[in-house]
Amino acid sequence: MTNGDEAAETGEQETQNGDKGTEKREMSAAQKKREKLKLKKKLAKEAADGDGEAAEGEAGEDDTAAAGSAAKKAEDGESSKAKKPAAKEKEKKDAKGKTKGPSKAQIAQIQAAIQKAKEEEERFMQEEEEKDRQREAAEDERLAKLKEEEERRERKKQKEKERKARLKAEGKLLTAKQKQDRQRSQQLLEALKAQGACIPGVTGEEKSKPKPLRGKKAQQQKSIEEEAAKNEENSQNQAPNAEGATEGTEVVEEEKKEEKIKDTWDETESEGEEESKQDSVENEKSKGDEDDQTGEVSDADSDEKSDDSDSEEADTEKADDGQPEVARKKEEPSVRIQKRRVENEKKRTVDNLRSPVVCVLGHVDTGKTKILDKLRRTHVQDGEAGGITQQIGATNVPIDAIKEAAKFVKGFTELAVRVPGLLLIDTPGHESFSNLRSRGSSVCDIAILVVDIMHGLEPQTLESIKLLKAKNTPFIVALNKIDRIYDWQPNAKRDVRDDVKGQSKLAMNEYTKRTNDVIVQFAEQGLNVALFYKNPDPNEYMSMVPTSAATGEGMGNLMALIVEYSQSMLTKRLMYSNELQATVLEVKAIPGLGTTIDVILINGALREGDTLILAGTEGPIVTQIRSLLTPQPMKELRVKNTYIEYKEIKGSIGVKIAAKDLEKAIAGLNVSVACQPDEVEFCRSEVAHELKSALSSIRLQERGVFVQASTLGSLEALLEFLRTSSIPYSGIRIGPVVKRDVMKASVMLEHDSQYAVILAFDVKIERDAQELADHLGVKIFHADIIYHLFDQFMAYRDELKAKKREEFKHIAVFPCKLKILPQFIFNTRDPILVGVSVEAGTVCIGTPLCVPSKGFVEIGKVTSIELNQKQVEKATKGQEVSVKIEPIPGDSPKMLGRHFEETDLMISKISRESIDACKEYFRNELQKADWQLMVELKKLFQIM
Repeated sequence: MTNGDEAAETGEQETQNGDKGTEKREMSAAQKKREKLKLKKKLAKEAADGDGEAAEGEAGEDDTAAAGSAAKKAEDGESSKAKKPAAKEKEKKDAKGKTKGPSKAQIAQIQAAIQKAKEEEERFMQEEEEKDRQREAAEDERLAKLKEEEERRERKKQKEKERKARLKAEGKLLTAKQKQDRQRSQQLLEALKAQGACIPGVTGEEKSKPKPLRGKKAQQQKSIEEEAAKNEENSQNQAPNAEGATEGTEVVEEEKKEEKIKDTWDETESEGEEESKQDSVENEKSKGDEDDQTGEVSDADSDEKSDDSDSEEADTEKADDGQPEVARKKEEPSVRIQKRRVENEKKRTVDNLRSPVVCVLGHVDTGKTKILDKLRRTHVQDGEAGGITQQIGATNVPIDAIKEAAKFVKGFTELAVRVPGLLLIDTPGHESFSNLRSRGSSVCDIAILVVDIMHGLEPQTLESIKLLKAKNTPFIVALNKIDRIYDWQPNAKRDVRDDVKGQSKLAMNEYTKRTNDVIVQFAEQGLNVALFYKNPDPNEYMSMVPTSAATGEGMGNLMALIVEYSQSMLTKRLMYSNELQATVLEVKAIPGLGTTIDVILINGALREGDTLILAGTEGPIVTQIRSLLTPQPMKELRVKNTYIEYKEIKGSIGVKIAAKDLEKAIAGLNVSVACQPDEVEFCRSEVAHELKSALSSIRLQERGVFVQASTLGSLEALLEFLRTSSIPYSGIRIGPVVKRDVMKASVMLEHDSQYAVILAFDVKIERDAQELADHLGVKIFHADIIYHLFDQFMAYRDELKAKKREEFKHIAVFPCKLKILPQFIFNTRDPILVGVSVEAGTVCIGTPLCVPSKGFVEIGKVTSIELNQKQVEKATKGQEVSVKIEPIPGDSPKMLGRHFEETDLMISKISRESIDACKEYFRNELQKADWQLMVELKKLFQIM
């Protein structure tokens, strides 16, 4: 090979090496461009531009250096092959140097730019949050202003409504046409007077007389008059030569006076409603009735147009005594009523006693009503449903009847009787009527606690004792049913003390034993009790009278003891007062009279036409007495009979009041009578205060039964039972069941059919209402005895539950764990007959079983269970029974020994639906351990 060939070959190799270097440079340049693009996205615009220029300069320098080395290699063509590896190593080092990253300064610039961008972003976010907060605050402020404006408008409307109602009650509210007619008449009157016509009853002097001023206006007018008087004195004392100057001064002062008077009368025109009314009242005293009425109406019209200004000035205006005018007007009725109470209290004397109110309390079926029947010679107890008192009642017993009943009592004929009679209140003894017992004991002066000598103190007797102790009411114990003692010989026509002494030794021993037992039971309750003829100190020991309501023994002694005790120890309490004291006992609907109220009038008097204020379910009720009715003497107030009507009646007495709007009256609260129209609001406020606590007990639910009763007391007893039984009630009413009530109850059919029920106690059911109920599917339960109604409804609920259990019996699965007994395997497939031991839970017919150790394979349902060769419905923990397991329809039969082994544990296969069904309908059939097993299986099956 010649030197020329070698040179050519060397040139070709160098050319190839140069091409490879060019390719490497191009690859490094592309890499750098990609990095620069990534940096440009992160950096700010200024930093990105500067970094780009620096990178481009560096790339130019690298290209120049690479071109120089290539030229140098081309010129050195004759270098040896040993130098070629060194050149390649150098090129690789140069390429590595060229791909090096940015410098520290550039990194610092990048970090600074990133930090600046973050700060800008944070500042922007803070500004946005601040703007959001400001917008929310502005929106809250706007809503608050809207709410305040709405409340102000409501107050204004309410004030206007009350003003119109007051004017209407006073007969001063006029229509627009009446106002125009009155204005036209006034203009005609003014025209006639201007022509010189003489109008009788109205003179020009009276008409021109200004209204007397009050408060701030009176002080301003007084200061003006004083200033005018001073000016007049100064003008008289000055010299004659200064007369012109004085006249000028007087003119100026007169102008000032006129301006002040004008300002004063401007204020008068915009004065409050109370000031205008008081002015008009005083004008009525000094002017003719017709002229005064015109002034009042015009003042009322001006009040109607300027309500806001009136209310503001009425609040700030002060009367002569320094109190606000409105407050002074409100205090007048209260001050008047208080003075009247003080005067009535002073007039009470020992010589004028009222009838004591006697309440009869005790357990059910102890003979309370029978005792009263014996006193009244009536048969009220025989006419009651089941012979059990369902309502509270009152009886007026005149003194003649008491003297007749006590004529056999020793020493009573010599007693000077000062009470006009007795007012007896009979209360129910059933446990549900605790509200009526409480109501009766709260109005009584003395009580008769009836105790059955054969049974001693019973639950409602103990409750009655607690009521009497809480209200500090004295009482006498009637030890009833002494005729039930073995070998007792009754004799009602002599004193009970003689009657007891005349008994046989056997009867006396039993009488003494049972009496001592009752005394011990009272001592356990913290009360000292002794027989009335053995009582060492009536102030410390309660007297006990042996009685028999069946034979009449001891009735005279009981009445004589009550009269004697009332006159000697309750004299101050029984002094008659003209101050009204009356309590509503019952609210009931009477055919021909509408809804009436039974009232115990203790003190004071009621008159036909009086304005009555009493509590109602929707607020105080204001009505007028239409009629005052009382039963015949010695007759029960709650029994339907002929009534005696009165124009005026005084206490103490039980009276039935017929009036309008009594449907929503509440029993158990006091009633008030407004003697004057301005006392109505004061009485309303007092009644409303008492009403708050009474309304808290009656709360209706959205879903529940519909309850109806003849009286409010019975209705309250029903509601109390429903509340303690956790049964909701959605509607209540007093009166007979009509179609409207059925329609209301039928609403529950859409929500919950078990509450589509009407509980009707002691009321009539109209025929069309019953037909509609049968058509719609509404159940009506009717009873005259309250606990029979309870039993009917509870039986209906149990029946519904039984139907639901039967319906969900196939869905509900009781939890259980079963262990196979190897020695009792009778059949291994279709059906499987094996003996099992119940390890936990309860296995029932229809329970699906599976084996968890074999992948929860379902082996079938239990179709039969035998215990000691007898069929049973279920087996509980610890029992060993034989079960028959049949495959689930549609599934292939499983075989013992192939699909599962005899050592495997079988469990019931539960689901979400089965758990819910057990909770809803079978909760009481599962024990605590069963529910624990249910939780364990729920986790095993991973049920949410």
